[in-house]
Parts: sequence; C-alpha cells; structure tokens
Amino acid sequence: MSGIRGTASIVGAFEHPGRKLPDMSVMQLHAEVALGAVADAGLTLADVDGLFTGRDAPGVGGLSVADHLGLRPRYMDSTESGGASPLYHVGHAAAAIAAGKCSVALITLAGKARSGPMGGTPPPEDPFETVFGTRPPMASYALAARRHMYEFGTTSEQLAMVKAAASQHAQHNPNAFLRKVLTVEDVIESPLVADPLHRGDCCVVTDGGGAIVLVSRDVARDLPRRGVTLLGHGEAPRHSAGGKVDVTVSGAAYAAPRAYAEAGITAADVDYASIYDSFTIAVIEQIEDLGFCAKGEGGRFVEDGGLVAPSGRLPFNTDGGGLCNNHPSNRGGMMKIIEAVRQLRAEAHPAVQVPDCEIGVVSGVGGDLAARMRSAVLVLGREDAA
Repeated sequence: MSGIRGTASIVGAFEHPGRKLPDMSVMQLHAEVALGAVADAGLTLADVDGLFTGRDAPGVGGLSVADHLGLRPRYMDSTESGGASPLYHVGHAAAAIAAGKCSVALITLAGKARSGPMGGTPPPEDPFETVFGTRPPMASYALAARRHMYEFGTTSEQLAMVKAAASQHAQHNPNAFLRKVLTVEDVIESPLVADPLHRGDCCVVTDGGGAIVLVSRDVARDLPRRGVTLLGHGEAPRHSAGGKVDVTVSGAAYAAPRAYAEAGITAADVDYASIYDSFTIAVIEQIEDLGFCAKGEGGRFVEDGGLVAPSGRLPFNTDGGGLCNNHPSNRGGMMKIIEAVRQLRAEAHPAVQVPDCEIGVVSGVGGDLAARMRSAVLVLGREDAA
C-alpha cells in the first residue's frame, strides 16, 4: 500500500437542494449540509473528531463551525485553496486518519454567491493585474481560451459542446439551477461576456453548499452504507512563474500524475470524471492535463458527445456541474466530489448513471487559469472494486 491509498472512505455525502436562499445564513448552510452528510453516513455529530473547512466558513472559519455545531474535534484543518479546497481537505483528512489524528472527518462548504455579498481581501498582485482588465474572472479565462485557440485550433463550437453536454445531464437533476437543454448554437448565440467566451461558457451563480464524511477503514466496516475508497490524491500549485506562465496548462498537469501514481492507475482506467467547470475552457484544459488526450486535442475530444453520459468516451459532471447545476460561493469542488460519490455508489440518476462504474477521478481548481491556481486531483474507487 502506497501513501494514503485505501486508508479512508467517503461514507457520507450531502448537497443542499437550494440554489437561491436569501433567508438562510452561511452558517445555517454549513450546519444543514453537515447534518445531512453525517446522517447519510449513519453517524451523528458526536462521532465527528476531525473538521475541515475553507475560507467560505464564516467568522473564524472552522472554529466558528465547530462552536455552532457543538463539535470538539481532535483535529482541524482550514487549508484555503479556493474552489479546490474540499479536494485538498480530502487528502489532508486521509493523511490525518492514517496518522491516527482522527477517525471521522467532516468536510463542509457553503456560500451565498447568488443572494449574499461576496467579499474577501484582495491579493497583493491585484493592483498590478486588474489595470489590464483581468477582473472579473471570465476575462482571465477568456485569455486562456484565446491562447488555446491560437496554439491548437480550438473553436468556440468545441467550447460550446462542453456546456451542451452539461445541460443534457442537468435536465435530469431536479435541483439544477439551469435545467434547459442547450445546443451548441444556443451557447454560441448567447452574448459575449469576454471574447471568445459567451455567457453560455460560464458557470451558474448559486447559493447552497455540501458536505462529505471521510472515515477510517475500521469505522467504515461497521457502517451500513457502502462507501467510496480514496485511492489517490495529488495537489499542486501552478503560478505565474515570473511571467513565464503557459496559460494552456492547468495545475492538474502536475497534480494528476501524483494521484494516479498513488492509486496505481492510468487515465485509461477511469470510468467517470468530475471536472471543475467554472468555464468551458477549464474543462478542455483539464481533460488534456488529466491525461485523457494529448495537449491541444481537448477540443476534438469533446466532439461527437464525448462527455455525455452514460456512453460517451468520458462521462463527466452528470449532475450538470458548475455550468448548469450548482456553484455555491463560486466554489465548485465539493459538488464534484459528491457527484463522483453518487456515480460510484450507483446512485446517480438512471439516465446518466455510468454502467459498472468502478473508478472515478475528481479534478478541482482554485484561482486563475491565466495567472496562478491551486489544483487537486482525487482518485476514488467503488468500495468492492478497491
């Protein structure tokens, strides 16, 4: 056994059904998703001895969540990695479990990007970059998309195929924010927001949240629900490199090989992929960087229904993803983990359930595709296949 492979299992997962929640506080959302995930695991809050949160947690982060829920964890981690934070937390929780620091880890994410204010302290590079129009985020992702088009011939139609595939999945999700099935033409004809990205190339903006429970193998054996085993975890920054950054490459190019090596798999073994999809170009770049095709071939890879479940060459984001379903607090990593758990438990909607799904990959991104980002990749296995 290498690293943390097989030392921990995800036994509980819960996604809040709401997408616009003006009458709920962010702390209420953290509490509701925590209770939902713990109940799904067949546990109680009294069993939780590890707590993992990001900057989306209000007040003083994990301490405030622990206080609100009445938790007294032996181990806490508030690693902040933007939308990838929950994927970082899974790896860190598994390491803590392997070291005996905790045995039942609760990981939560919640936010109100749609009905609440978005804030935060500007990063130190802001005064030097925003003057060139790199905010809002779609401007930076548009820069990456234009470079990918220039270098590899990627087209707006290929980008639109990513959104069209996500919408085909979202129609089966009763909680998805955007359930209308979109065609490539619908996306191309939507207004340009930052050339070459159209409104249809962008994620939805929602309230909501989600949580998962990761436990030791000993705890998992005594639970009635089938779990999902963590086989591999990799994380990596990809920063601006003093101006030498290649905006056609995401941090997944560095994180994925580490996760695959720990899991003992290759990209060819993957049955399902949850891919961070704040913008369509992010999906195409991650498909390449995760090893599903060569660099520059992502656009061609998504053609002909390549991402559409259940029979596409790489079924992805079968809940509709951030492009159509849910992107609370402008952070989509938690939802990517939850849908992968559904697939590996064979609990996804029948219309999008991947047959005999044994291996799933989750890719998360936090930051800016055209400047600096943090990436994390998880390899998850169906419990009886791990």
